[in-house]
Amino acid sequence: MRQPALFATVVLLIAVCLADHAALAQAPPAGAGAAAATAPTQHLTLPVAPQTIGAAAAPGGSVQFIGTATVLIRYLGLTIMTDPNFLHKGQLVHLGYGLHSERLTEPALTLAQLPPIDLVLLSHFHEDHFDRLVQQQLDRNTVIVTTAQAAGKLQALGFQRLVALQPWEALQVAHGDARLTITAMPARHGPAGVAALLPAVMGAMLDFAGPQQGQHYRMYISGDTLLYDDIAHIGQRYPGIDLALLHLGGTRILKVLKVTMDGQDGADMLRIIAPARAIPIDYNDYDVFTSPLADFALAVRAAGLENRITYLKHGESYAFRDHPESLR
Repeated sequence: MRQPALFATVVLLIAVCLADHAALAQAPPAGAGAAAATAPTQHLTLPVAPQTIGAAAAPGGSVQFIGTATVLIRYLGLTIMTDPNFLHKGQLVHLGYGLHSERLTEPALTLAQLPPIDLVLLSHFHEDHFDRLVQQQLDRNTVIVTTAQAAGKLQALGFQRLVALQPWEALQVAHGDARLTITAMPARHGPAGVAALLPAVMGAMLDFAGPQQGQHYRMYISGDTLLYDDIAHIGQRYPGIDLALLHLGGTRILKVLKVTMDGQDGADMLRIIAPARAIPIDYNDYDVFTSPLADFALAVRAAGLENRITYLKHGESYAFRDHPESLR
């Protein structure tokens, strides 16, 4: 093992032991997340670009998979980008503690090829989710919805329009006659204690509502999380999820410590939140992934859930129809 990697291993293991001890000492009582008071709602109005006037009345929307955890969501005249990463094959991201990871794939689009973006939804501030090109080149007036920790880092980089959400806190976005409510979902980027050593992360629930009768859609994005107790509250609080985007890959730090869901975890997540359809993302782009997509496919087949899955290659899109509210 190279010296920097050995040093990172020692530092990480010591920190894990200390963090686990602290987490046990300060852990809230079981069920505390479900019992928490309703978080406040923030509000944001986005201008409607001339080229999107009338788009809110069009039926249906789409999700385009760019690669890693980067997708473009188009619905009701809104274009939302998640976790922007446009590095190329062979380039490295830095993960902290002297660790790095090599990208193994190409993105379907370059940063310069992106359509106009209404807002960015950032699950956490890690280079494989907000890479150095994006840090340098993304318009500083882009609206970015993220964690408080990430918002602080982005502000230091000069970004101006930041919305920080705590778990269960919501942002209501007005865009012409369309409405979108983004609610931060609980997520934990590693086992108890270890998560304190990694960036704070959030999942997101997107509730769309259009001006036409029946223009409703509910979408869940997991973020880089493992399964833990608070995830069960998502399905309880938010039934009727139309589509789930699941971050998989079974990322392991130093090939040992799992910090994102593997294939079996993804199948278990489906049972917990019960979406009508799910799309796996963030599973094959970096060399820290240890659970290939085949693991997920095998697990969902064993669970009898394969008819709920849509698999997308980089650049492919999934088109969805409006979901009548009466069916919720």
